[in-house]
Amino acid sequence: MDVIHTHVCGLDVHKKNVVACIITPDHQEIRTFSTMTEDLLMLVDWIKAHGVTHVAMERPGSQQVRTRTSG
Repeated sequence: MDVIHTHVCGLDVHKKNVVACIITPDHQEIRTFSTMTEDLLMLVDWIKAHGVTHVAMERPGSQQVRTRTSG
């Protein structure tokens, strides 16, 4: 299988926390963040610090989660 994206993050969103896994050529790490605004901002900073270019998210269909992309 060919590697298409080298700096990725997977998110598993729950009601009270978000489990995030970053995979890059040199690094793999899993961290858990609460869903409070301060922790979500820390999640964004953590993702950016690793040069992540693509994020995939899994969540239960009953939760309403707003997302946005930045250019």
